[in-house]
Parts: sequence; C-alpha cells; structure tokens
Amino acid sequence: MIGTLYFFALLGSTVAWGGAGLWSERNVRNETSGGSGDRCTCDAFLPSSTFPIRDLVVVEQTVGEISHKLDLEMGKLEDYEIKLTAYAEKIIQLTVEIEKMEKDPDAYNEAQMDEMKVEIKQVEALIKELQLSIRGSTTVFESLRVQITAIEVTLNRLEVTYDKNTVLLTRREYIKVQLQLEECERRHQELFNPNIGSCAHTGIIKVSKPIVSQLNAHLNSGYKFGGWGKDSKPVPDRESMYWYSGYTSGSIVDIRFYTNYKNLILRNHFQHHNLHSSWIGTGNNFIIRANTLYYQINSPFGLAKLNFTTMKYESRVIPGTSTKFSYTNSPNQNFDFAADETGLWVTYATEESSGRMIIAKINEPSFGVEEEWETSVYKPGVSNAFVVCGVLYAVRTVDIQTEEIFYKYDTKTKQESYLRVPFERFQDKYSNLDYNPTDQKLYMYNDGYYVNYHLWFNHTTKATVAPPLLLN
Repeated sequence: MIGTLYFFALLGSTVAWGGAGLWSERNVRNETSGGSGDRCTCDAFLPSSTFPIRDLVVVEQTVGEISHKLDLEMGKLEDYEIKLTAYAEKIIQLTVEIEKMEKDPDAYNEAQMDEMKVEIKQVEALIKELQLSIRGSTTVFESLRVQITAIEVTLNRLEVTYDKNTVLLTRREYIKVQLQLEECERRHQELFNPNIGSCAHTGIIKVSKPIVSQLNAHLNSGYKFGGWGKDSKPVPDRESMYWYSGYTSGSIVDIRFYTNYKNLILRNHFQHHNLHSSWIGTGNNFIIRANTLYYQINSPFGLAKLNFTTMKYESRVIPGTSTKFSYTNSPNQNFDFAADETGLWVTYATEESSGRMIIAKINEPSFGVEEEWETSVYKPGVSNAFVVCGVLYAVRTVDIQTEEIFYKYDTKTKQESYLRVPFERFQDKYSNLDYNPTDQKLYMYNDGYYVNYHLWFNHTTKATVAPPLLLN
C-alpha cells in the first residue's frame, strides 16, 4: 500500500480512493482523421486541496514499527510468565524448608544453613533481574503510547480536514496495533498487578501518562461535554462493553453502547438510546452501573436512574442540596456519581455545608441515601472527584496541562488528609472523571477525546507470594 501512496505523491495531488465524480469519460469524434472513428478521453477532476500523503506514509511506517515492537514484548511477557511460575515454586519450597528449620533449629548444622542462604540469594538475584526486565517493558509501553497518541492526532486531523475514506485503511491498521498494545498491557497487569478488586492498600501513589483512545463517535472536538467508560458492575455477557455520551452543551439526551473496545474505536455501536423528553438530564458526571444510567436532573432538581434492561426510570430528591455549587470549570455538575469496589456513591454540596462537599452512599435497589459524610473541602475549588475503596479523592487544576489529586476522605475512618499526586491532561479542559473498579483505571472525557489512566496503589498485602527474608 505504501508504494501506491508514493505513486500518488509523485503526481503532486491525490484523489480520494473510492470517491465519486473525480473521473468522467466521453467519446469524441476523431475529426483529424476524416471523422472515420471515435476516440475515448478521460477528464480527471482533482481536488483543490492536496492531500498530505507523506503524513499518511509516515503513519503507516510507524504503525508497522510499533506492531513489531509489540510482538517482541508479547514474547517477553510469555517468558516472564514461565519465570514467575518457576520462581513461585522455588519460593514455596524454600519457605517450607525455612519453617522446618525454625521449628527444629538443632536438627540442622551450619553448612545446611549456609546452603539455604545461598539458595535464597540466588532466587533474590533472579527476582531483581526480572524486576528490571519488567520496568523495561513498562517503559516501552509508555513510549509506544506516546507514539500511538501522536498517530491518533494525525489521523483525526486528516479525517476531519481532508477525506475520511482515504484514511480508512490506515486507521484499520492503527486499530490493530492499538488493540495489540491493550492486550500487552492487560497481560502485563495480570502478571504483575494481580490486586484488581482488592482494597488492601493505603491509597493512590501514582497516575500514569494520559492514554488517548479516540476522538468521540461524532468525530468532532466541539462535543466537549459528556463521558465515556465501562460499566462498573457489568451484567453477564456485557463485561467488555463500553459506553459513550457526548454533547455540545451540558444536556444528557442519549447514550451509545459498544460491544468491546474495538467497536468503540471503530465507532460501531450496537445500541443507541435516546432519553425520553421528560428524562433528559444535565451535567456531566453520570455513570453506568449494572446496565443502569445514574445522572442528574433539574426538574425536579435531584438524582435519576434509567435501567436499560427494563427501561424503568426512577428519580429522587435529596433535601437541602443546592444548585449553587459545581466544579471549578464545569457548570451544572451539582451531583457527581461514582462507583467503586464497595458500591455506588454521589457527592454534592448544600447551603448548610457552606459549599463543602458531602459524600453519600446510595442503596442501589431502593435508590435512597444510606449514610452521609461531610468533608472540609470546598466544592467550587475542586475540578473533579472520584471514589476508590470507600475513599473520596478530590482533584484540582495546577496549570494548563496538569491536574493534581490533592485531598482524600476515608469514609471508614472518617479521616481526611492532603496529598500530592500530579497527572497530565491531554487537552485543556475535561468534563468527566471517574474511577472504574473492574480495571482500576480513571476514565476522563477530555475536550471530546476518550482518555484513561492507570493507577498505582500502595498495597499493604500482595496477591503473589513474597520472597522469604534472609536468615540472620
């Protein structure tokens, strides 16, 4: 395909493949030869703007290079898996031997103790070597993500400015490597972060670089309001489903569902629900949980839920809640729904709380408030918030490209504290930020783009077997 692209580049102009009306045929009387015959001529109508074919060639070459690197990384992951299994078996053996020694130390002589220390040191050396390899793979993934983000920006520019059909074949190849990277990262996470679903940690310690998936399904960065992500408590057969809802204003009028990540990227939805006129909502911090949309309504001002399995609609009013307090850069986000490992939450502020954020735990079947906690953080000073393992995390804007998780409130202990965990935005403003417990990622709707982040936690216990300590 690249050879074909260069051929068009040599012409100085490129026509849109499959485009209509670029060529016309006509028969002309051959009068120079006495009118005894006809000749066929073709007129080419080239577009007025030249398609930047070299940009597309560079993208294709980069996609090929990324695919090759990912093949190598997938091979490394398979090697890591084999080594981890062997190391775990060796650690279990050593642990059994150490327990025997501790129970009956007199039964072992000094030579046997020294031999055990040597074996432990050997395993520790192997683990350190593996850790270095793992860090190397993580660095490679981060580097490839940067390249893929740049490719996404280029393809979107070419699709919007020039011709979508011309870019289509290249985008399909791009989607393949994007899915390949997603699979590599998923395998990597399963091997080295098997704690998904666990709350045995003391909180967030790091946020990854922004992972840009796509410009929205409308292919329009003007759709600045909305959200996207995964169901935080998926019903059977919808575990891989994604959703998207975006608008040019703060209203919530419809939502699209995609069977998996690939179809999200291809903008190929399998369901598109338009909300009934009396169910239309507002604001941007809505979520999908158990195939149900939870969102804010203004008439009456309160909470709403719409179950897409039964199409049953419900609404609730929480007395005292105020329309005066929203996030810094997002009007009408008075209620902010969140979901974590422990259930469903909503945050808001009241006149009585003087604009300080209140956390409420929602009973999903009854759609009522079970318990409330008042924090000391002023909501208009917060750019967004989310909940992880019963802990509220508040975010604020630091500068034109940086956000910071700066505050947390633990509903279990009723303790609050300040922290500094910075992370990068892809575009200037965002309207939706939510945590999903099924993959421990943050999902952001950032000026029309689908963006997500990996999270790192300070785990207090490990799901894998830890190496034994050296004997004294």
